[in-house]
Amino acid sequence: MSDFAATFDFDRVIDRRGSDSLKWNKYSGRDILPLWVADMDFAAPPAVLEALRRRVGHGVFGYGQPWPSLLEAVQEHCRREYGWDIEQDWIVWLPGLVTGLHVACRATGQASDGVFTATPVYPPFLSAPSQSQRRLAGAEFLLQDGRWRWDFDAVAAALARERPKLWLLCHPHNPLGRAWHEDELREILRLAEKHDVVVCSDEIHCDLMLEPRRHMPFARLGAAAARRSITLMAPSKTFNVPGLGCAFALIPDARLRRDFRSAMHGIVPHVNTLGLVACEAAYREGGDWRAACIAYLRDNARRVEEAVGALPGLAMAPVEATYLAWIDARGLGVPDPQRFFEQAGVGLSDGADFGPGGKGFVRLNFGCPRATLDTALERMAKAVLRL
Repeated sequence: MSDFAATFDFDRVIDRRGSDSLKWNKYSGRDILPLWVADMDFAAPPAVLEALRRRVGHGVFGYGQPWPSLLEAVQEHCRREYGWDIEQDWIVWLPGLVTGLHVACRATGQASDGVFTATPVYPPFLSAPSQSQRRLAGAEFLLQDGRWRWDFDAVAAALARERPKLWLLCHPHNPLGRAWHEDELREILRLAEKHDVVVCSDEIHCDLMLEPRRHMPFARLGAAAARRSITLMAPSKTFNVPGLGCAFALIPDARLRRDFRSAMHGIVPHVNTLGLVACEAAYREGGDWRAACIAYLRDNARRVEEAVGALPGLAMAPVEATYLAWIDARGLGVPDPQRFFEQAGVGLSDGADFGPGGKGFVRLNFGCPRATLDTALERMAKAVLRL
């Protein structure tokens, strides 16, 4: 762990038991460490907490709307972090990223049209199409030489066969932990252009790059990508404020943006005022905290990789981004790996929930203090070695 990470206390264990925590309440009254749902056990950045205190101190919580300095903060963040110049008109505020997936499905094509995604993938990618009267089309990722890769032949075949209007892209990918390279993104663009598909790119984990490289938004590939893109972003994962309900879509094309807003009308509520306050504070003043958090997560990822690599029956690819480890437990020979580790006192996500290709895997959230993580890894090791 770097000295920089030590300037913030990520080792502090905050007791979330008995609170409003979805993550911890799942195992209320049981000695099971929850490393499943994707929120971290760290306090939000001090700058965010202070901004929220100031806003609460104001005392009035009427109907709100985004303000100029917030819009500028989003622009500056995109320019600074990704070299991407965006227009304020492109920003469409959302109460959550999953909402954006559903709206994107409704805003493209017609009922019964196809929506493509590659699996395994974050479960709302699988449910949003059917809940929007669309058909789900897919292809599976390949695991080659210990690294997850696109099967572009299978993708091309699915696009030709199913003729979808929308491609739901996860970038960086949850749960695989891949941060797609520019050559992979350009092949996605080539296929999207060939088959006339809009690409909705979920980039909510893009500010959690564990590899020393810059995130490349799909829409930043150029004008051709921008005009068929919906980019979904939020401060929630990076700065651990998902409960404040603040996300946004960046949609350069005016017609697509109009269709997206039309699909939202009368259904999607306005964003929580405190979420907007947290967003501006995070993007303006949270840089040092984020850098320290990434250093801490990078060390946690190493600990997970070493622990998994030392155990028979388990394997995982390196995590390039996110705080999520996708662990192959098929070698254990147990019928339900998630249940197996739960009985050992560690609550993980069941890989089967992530669609085709996920059965036999588990997802581990290492966004937690080291003491919590080490205890969980020790419990997992004892359970595996008992086999």
